[in-house]
Amino acid sequence: MDINFIPHPLQGSPYGDALDLAIILAIACWLLSVITREYSWVDRIWSICPPIYCLIVAADSDFGSPRINVMTLLVVAWGVRLTFNFARRGGFRAGGEDYRWKAVRERLGPVRFQILNATFVAPGQMVVVWLFTSPVHQAWTGQDRPLSFLDAIAAALFVMLWVTEAINDGHMWAFQQDKKRKIQAGEPVTQPFVTSGLFQYCRHPSYFCEMGMWTVFYLFGVAATGQWVHWSGLGFILLILIFFGSTRLGEAISLARYPSYRHYQASTPRFIPFTRLGCIDLKNKTTT
Repeated sequence: MDINFIPHPLQGSPYGDALDLAIILAIACWLLSVITREYSWVDRIWSICPPIYCLIVAADSDFGSPRINVMTLLVVAWGVRLTFNFARRGGFRAGGEDYRWKAVRERLGPVRFQILNATFVAPGQMVVVWLFTSPVHQAWTGQDRPLSFLDAIAAALFVMLWVTEAINDGHMWAFQQDKKRKIQAGEPVTQPFVTSGLFQYCRHPSYFCEMGMWTVFYLFGVAATGQWVHWSGLGFILLILIFFGSTRLGEAISLARYPSYRHYQASTPRFIPFTRLGCIDLKNKTTT
């Protein structure tokens, strides 16, 4: 591929080619957002890019590296699940913009939002997507190291979290479809937001699984290089920070729509089940 769109330290490596592609896609998403006034273009390719990036690296190795092949297979499975769930929710349709971008536009105003769009919404998010798959580059640099027990742990945890999130997808879809049916039939909706299933253990089980999957994905890079601290760890760290910000915004919107959501915030942790982390104090309205 070797596009060399912008000089960078990874030129000449397959993951450097993936970075070149990410830069082009970031520019394309930004231009499309300006032209269409829709700001979910990165959302639409979020689940597609990581499998492509990993396939670029795997193809460079002629699919001869067991570790890279395992990593690529897991990321392809991740992408298939997320793409399917995004598609059935209408994310690929015209006008399928994430409702949170409208809230951000209203809060920031047109000028400040366009600054955010030109820095974070398109290019910033695309960099994060590229970064959280970057452990595959570590695996490429350490192809001589055989698979280890750490690889097995990482793969098992990734699959477990993938299955858990797939179950959660189905539960959320069933809840939303039943809610839509009740509204269309004029029936009362006694519970406007989901609190059953995995949602009784934390408010954002899908995000918990996402953060977990990309954190354990980093372990493959550790197994390949023997380095526990590496620049590719920035990927899952930045992803976690994004999820903290997006859930804070999403919960503010939910609370404005459903005042009873505050009681759910008080009784259920934000991400980590069986803890009190992220629960609010109803008296002081502070987060523990």
